[in-house]
Amino acid sequence: MVNIMHSPTLESVIMVEKTIQKYSQEYGKYQLWKKLPKKMMYQTFQVILDYLEELGKIMIDKDGCIIWIWNPNLIRKLENRGLKIR
Repeated sequence: MVNIMHSPTLESVIMVEKTIQKYSQEYGKYQLWKKLPKKMMYQTFQVILDYLEELGKIMIDKDGCIIWIWNPNLIRKLENRGLKIR
């Protein structure tokens, strides 16, 4: 279990979700973190990404790009096209 120094707020989670949706498939973690409209601790950002990945809302491709996948039908289509997930 990871020791969380600062728990994310709902506002922070929503901000990260919207940023991922806007820049889906364009950036990795660090670059996406820099695109957030408000500053947040990188550790908090990591916790939110882990949470969203566990929920099945995002995935990280083999190149490290974060992809918004909340549409389960879309992920099946991408996998059929050869997308490799880590």
